[in-house]
Amino acid sequence: MKKLIKNEKGQGIMEYVIISSLVGICCLVAVRQFGDVVQKRINNMKSQISQEIELKETK
Repeated sequence: MKKLIKNEKGQGIMEYVIISSLVGICCLVAVRQFGDVVQKRINNMKSQISQEIELKETK
């Protein structure tokens, strides 16, 4: 009977490890995609600022 109780505790820990690993992987994927969006927006702002500076210098 004691062996069955110990096995259930080990199973609970493994379930916790698996779930927390999946949550971590999902977070990494989300951060990576969000980071790509932010990087694209920053690059767009850089190019717009550069164009504005060039236009003001030519006047």
